[in-house]
Parts: sequence; structure tokens; C-alpha cells
Amino acid sequence: MHPPLPAAAAMDFSQNSLFGYMEDLQELTIIERPVRRSLKTPEEIERLTVDEDLSDIDRAVYLLSAGQDIQGTSVIANLPCLMRQNPAETLRRVLPKVREVLRVAGVEMQLTAAVSFLTILQEESVSIHAYAHSFLQIILLHLEHRDAAVSNAWLETLLSVVEALPKETLRHEILNPLVSKAQLSQTVQSRLVSCKILGKLTNKFDVHTIKREIIPLVKSLCQDVEYEVRSCMCRQLENIAQGVGTELTKSVVLPELVELSRDEGSSVRLAAFETLVNLLDIFDTDDRSQTILPLVKSFCEKSFKADESILISLSFHLGKLCHGLYGIFTPDQHLRFLEFYKKLSTLGLPQENGHSENQVPPQLLEQEKKYTSVRKNCAYNLPVSKLLNSGVYLIHKELITLLEDESLEVLDALIVHLPEILELMSGVGESSGQENKLSALPEFIPALTAAEQRAAASLKWRTHEKLLDTYACLPHIISSDQIYYRFLQRMFTIMMTNNVLPVQKAASRTLCIFLRYNRKQEQRHEIIQKLIEQLGQGKSYWNRLRFLDTCEFIIEIFSKSFFCKYFFLPTIELTHDPVANVRMKLCSLLPKVKATLKIPADKHLLQQLEMCVRKLLCQEKDKDVLAIVKRTVLELDRMEMSMDAFQKKFYEKDLLDQEKEREELLLLEMEQIEKEKQQNDGRSMSEKIFEKKRRDTKTSTNLPKNIPVSVPGPSSANPATSKEIKKSKLIRSQSFNNQAFHTKYGTLDKCTSKSSTAGYAGPVSGITKTSILSLTDDSFRPTRNASSLPAAFSPSTPLPSTSRGASHVADAKSSGSKDQQRKAPLKSRKSNP
Repeated sequence: MHPPLPAAAAMDFSQNSLFGYMEDLQELTIIERPVRRSLKTPEEIERLTVDEDLSDIDRAVYLLSAGQDIQGTSVIANLPCLMRQNPAETLRRVLPKVREVLRVAGVEMQLTAAVSFLTILQEESVSIHAYAHSFLQIILLHLEHRDAAVSNAWLETLLSVVEALPKETLRHEILNPLVSKAQLSQTVQSRLVSCKILGKLTNKFDVHTIKREIIPLVKSLCQDVEYEVRSCMCRQLENIAQGVGTELTKSVVLPELVELSRDEGSSVRLAAFETLVNLLDIFDTDDRSQTILPLVKSFCEKSFKADESILISLSFHLGKLCHGLYGIFTPDQHLRFLEFYKKLSTLGLPQENGHSENQVPPQLLEQEKKYTSVRKNCAYNLPVSKLLNSGVYLIHKELITLLEDESLEVLDALIVHLPEILELMSGVGESSGQENKLSALPEFIPALTAAEQRAAASLKWRTHEKLLDTYACLPHIISSDQIYYRFLQRMFTIMMTNNVLPVQKAASRTLCIFLRYNRKQEQRHEIIQKLIEQLGQGKSYWNRLRFLDTCEFIIEIFSKSFFCKYFFLPTIELTHDPVANVRMKLCSLLPKVKATLKIPADKHLLQQLEMCVRKLLCQEKDKDVLAIVKRTVLELDRMEMSMDAFQKKFYEKDLLDQEKEREELLLLEMEQIEKEKQQNDGRSMSEKIFEKKRRDTKTSTNLPKNIPVSVPGPSSANPATSKEIKKSKLIRSQSFNNQAFHTKYGTLDKCTSKSSTAGYAGPVSGITKTSILSLTDDSFRPTRNASSLPAAFSPSTPLPSTSRGASHVADAKSSGSKDQQRKAPLKSRKSNP
């Protein structure tokens, strides 16, 4: 505590203190003065006042004639509305005034007019002939405005108009004047505008007209004395090539691109390179191998000596380039491009530059940003690794480097295609087996967890959310044990401690998918118990809300019987929650909860649900909750219950649910088969050791050769027969597994469309995802004892269940002996609700 202030210091009303207060008040008065000065005088208000009895057209004409600039800008912004209401009068009276005002208008009014003219075209307020007659000349007049922003705005409007104008109008109003506008005697801006218009006109005329009138202008502008014009025309060659066809492209466009690729201006060479990459599909194999490949090779070799912007463009187009030239690379060229990619993917990293981030001089910060963009583009193009086929292991290190990159921009670019990249790296495919799945990606797991930690520590929660959604692909890539021990606890931690709701929901959804594909019943029970006790019965109402989110995902991903068995009762128990928000969220979830029931098997659960709803309706005191309860009751009454037998109206949903339930039972069955196989393998090994000892004993004793040896009777065939049956059953289930999980992941994609990843939509198209998830990844791994589990997943108490008859049978098959259950009891620390 601070000592009390003296009386004089506590209440100082001395003259000096009062002068200090007066100075503060004067400062406040000075601050207020500009505000008072900005107010309009009565004379200014009078000038801005317009007669209310004027029509819209009269008011527009008056304001354009005598109003201030801001009023004229408002009229021009409202021009599309006037055209919709009264097009004839607007064209006759208002548009001439607009033309006069625009001759001396400022930048803001010019930009507004360009947008309004484009809107009128898009809304088709008048015919295209009337539009060309009234608006086209105004647009052409302001194309060469001294302000670059205004000129570009009018140019964008003109290019949109070109798409709609008839051929004859284009020839007379645009193409013919373009011949003079493209001459060297015109301004640079005029020639730049001509380049862009030519690129748009090519698709509007026939080949004969293009060869006679457009191609000469194109060649002239490609040889312009200004590098800006050459670069602009070079970028339009892509549009021109698409308009003139393959033959003219090879004979006219390609020679121009080859010459421009050797231009002295770096921006011109860059434009030529990017245009060549975009036109790779047009050229045949000979052109690509004899002409384009040498140019690309030379460009790549010189890129590190050029400006960093060239490296950014090169790294961005590298994927499309490799895909377009695939098949013509020699082994040596393959290796060169691979090394080039590796160098780009590590460009600017501390280990390369020899300094840490804290030691970067201020003058190099801009360069570091450009290097980060290069690495980001390398991450974006990583799916091209599919072209390496079996040699994909050559860039394992580069993937880890990109995952560990400190820049979240790099990680964000990598996330988009991370599932298919990991599948490629892990060798998931028809020839992939258990060994590949377990041994191909051990080094990626630390990199994945580190990437998630960096995203969590940053403020970019959207990147964190996308990464967690991407983790849903991990059951394809690594074993369920690896997921259980390396990722599951992290999902729980995020759900319970993260402050961003979308991130928490992403973690919840991913955890549900991990649970869906977990292959050990003991682990599944521990996860379920932890969800119920730490979330559903958690002390924090926030955790209980997340439990309801998780239940919604479980309803979506799992079968109805799974939800009813484990989560139905813990969910409806929250009708008694002391927090109104929890009860409100539960009420919105109740229709989905009811949809999981099947009559008559779940009649007792339906009765409990109805009882809870009646209690809410009768005892609820919060008016907001009560209003939601009443709406929910009406919705529940309108719902039609699903029956145990298939119904026509629910056929597709029932079929999908039956497939989910069959796959869940298959996991239980396969777990039991694998346990039996491990026991049989252990028994056969002990039998071999015993047989070897018996033979050694027989050899060491001097028994007569004619003493008969006891030979097992027919009963000895029974173990062998039983062993063969179990072996065939295991083989059958494992072979069925390869078929089931194709369907299985497809089913999940239907249910969890948010977490599914689209095909590679970047510079390379056509790379599809191989959806194979091996169910044999834990087949030959010893089961861990409860004592070896980490503290986060301590053994839990047995779960109460509300299952149907079929589920009880399935559990009885896969639960193991009672002795085993006693050895590994499921217990967990309970928390108060």
C-alpha cells in the first residue's frame, strides 16, 4: 500500500494548479475550433438546397448545371437508376450534361462515371446499338486521361463493351482508329491502351481479318522502342494466340515470344516467360523440346542473378512449367530442375544466409519478404511431386523444411494441398503396404506438430483452423497408434483451452474423425470417456458447449447406433444444465438427436427424450430458452421417426447409416481377429521351441531305433484346421479392408465435406487424391498395457452404454475376456458438472 498523501497534495486548489486546469481547457477549445469551422454557413446551405417538387430528371439536370462537384458526382452515381426508370429522357436530357461535366471533372467524378457506364451495360437498360450510339464516344474520349487510375477505369469499361459490340461497330469505331493510335508518333499511354484493346479484339474477327489488319499492329508494338509497350504487348500475345489458332501461333506468335525472351528489359523477358508457360498446351512436342525448353533452361540459370521479382514469378509458374514439359526431360534435365526447386524452397532461410532473423540488417528486410514469397510459391507447387513417381523421396527433406518454415505464409500455401502431398510422400497407393505406412513418414510427424504449434502461437487463427481441418487426412497416412499418442491429446487441449471458436470446432471435428478410424477398442473407450467427463460434465460451461458441438459432428460422421450407445444419455442430461446458453444450444440440437433413434428398438430412449423436453417446457424460467424450447417442440412433433426396417422415404439415409454401422462393426471384428492371430503366433512360437528341445532330448538319449514313437491321432489335425480357418478369415477381412476403406473414406467425404480437399487447383490440374486407408497398420504391433499409456490418456472406467441389440453382440465379440478387462480397467479423473 502507498502512504497517504498530505492534505495539501491531495486537494491542491492553489493558483498554479488552477492555471494548469485553465491551460487544459484552452487546449480543448483549440481542438474544437476546426470542427466548428467545418460547419456550413447559411449561404452554403442555401446553395445546396434543391426544390423538392422537381422530378428526378429535372433535379439531375439542375445539379449537373448549377450544383457543386459532390452533387454532380451523386447524380452520375445514380445514372443507372435513372436509366432503369426513364431511359429515353435520361439519354435525351441528362447524358449531354454528363458529357459536358466530364470534360472538366475531377478524378472522383471520372471514376464514378466509368463505373456507372459499366453498370448500365451490364444491366442492359438499353439495346447495345443505343448504348454504342450514346456512351461509346464518351468512353473513347477519356481513355487517355492524364491520371493513370482514371485511364485504367475507362479502359476496363471499354474492354467490357468490346465483348458486347457487333463486329461492324468494332471495325469502324475501334479497330480503324486503332491503326493511328498505335503509331510511334502517339504517346506511350496511347500505345499501351492499343496493346490491351488488340488483345481483346482478336477473338471478335475472322482469321483473314486478323492476319491482314491486327497482326501487323501486333508485330509493330512488339518492336516498340519503349520497354513498357513491348512488355504490355507481350502479355497480350496469350489472348492473340487463343484467337488465331495453332498454325498462326506457331508461325507468328512463337517467333515474337522467342525474340522478346532475349530482350534487354527484364520485365519484357519476364512477360515472355510467363506467356510461354501459359501457352505450353498449344505447342507440340517438337516446339516444346527444341524451342521452349532451351529458353526456359536459360531463364532459370540466369534468374538468381536477376531481380527477386523474377524468382517470385518463376517459383509461382514452376509447377505448370514442369507439368507442361513432362515427358521431354532427359534424366540430366530432370535432376537439374529438381535441384533448382530445392534451391528455391530454401531460399533466404537462416542456414543458407548464415544469419538469424534477429541479425537481418534493415536494408535486407524487403529482400527477405521476397524470398518468403518464393518459398510460399514452392509450397504451393509441391503437388507436382507426383511427377517424380517413385523418386518422390528425393524431396522429403524439402517438405519438412517448408513445414518448419517460420513464415506462416509458407505454411498457409502448403495447407491447401497437404493431404495429397502427404499421401504421395507416404507412398499410399495400390502397392503400398503396412511397412510403407509405418516407416515412410516418421520424420514428418514432428514437423506437423511443430507447424500446428506455430500456427497456434500466432494471431492467424484461420491458418490454424485450416491446418486442423487438414489433419483429418492423417488416418490415410499414419497408423492409429501414432495418431493416438501424437495428435489426439493436442486436439483435446485445443478444444479446452483455445479462445477462438472456429479453431475449437475444427479440433473437435478432427478428433471425431480420429475416433472414427481408431482401431483399438480400449483407446476408443478412453477417448469417449474423456469427451463425456471433461467436456460434457466439465466445470466450465464453455466446455459443455463444445461437447454439444462434438455431438453434432458425431451424429454427422458416425452411425446412429454409435451415437445412441455412447452419447445419447450424456447429451440429454444437459437439459438440466444450470447455464441458459447450454440449454439453448441443446434445444437446437434435439431434432438431430431424435433423428438418430429407430423405432421400436430405441423406444426407451425416445421416452427419456420426451420426458426431458416436457421438463424443460414446464420448468424452464429463462424466457429466451423457453421460446426456443417451444419452437423445438413443434419441430420434434413434425418429425417422422425412422423405423428399424428400411423405408422408401429414408432409403438413402438408412443405406448410408447402415454402411457406417457395418464399417464400425468391421473394425471391431478385425481387432478381434488380429488379437487371435497374435495369440496364435505366440503359441506356435512356443510350440516350435518345445519341439526343438524335444528333438535335442531325443538325440542326446541312446534309445533303440525300433522303439515306436507316439504319433498323434486324428485330434492333432484340429488345431491345424482351426489355425487355417482363422488365417483365411484374417486374409479375407484384410482383403475386404482394402475395398471397404475406399468406400469408407468416400462415405466420410460425403459426411464431412468441409474437411475434404479438392483436387490440385493451382498451376497444375488433374492431380487426384488416392483414397486408400490400410486397415492392417497395427496388425503386427503388440498392444500396449495400461501402465504404458501417457498421463493424458490414463485408463478409464467402463463406459455406460445405451446400445441396440446388434451393438451388444458386436461388443461381445470384440471385448475380449473378463480377465483382460480387469487387467486394463478404464478409469479417468472425473470432474464436477
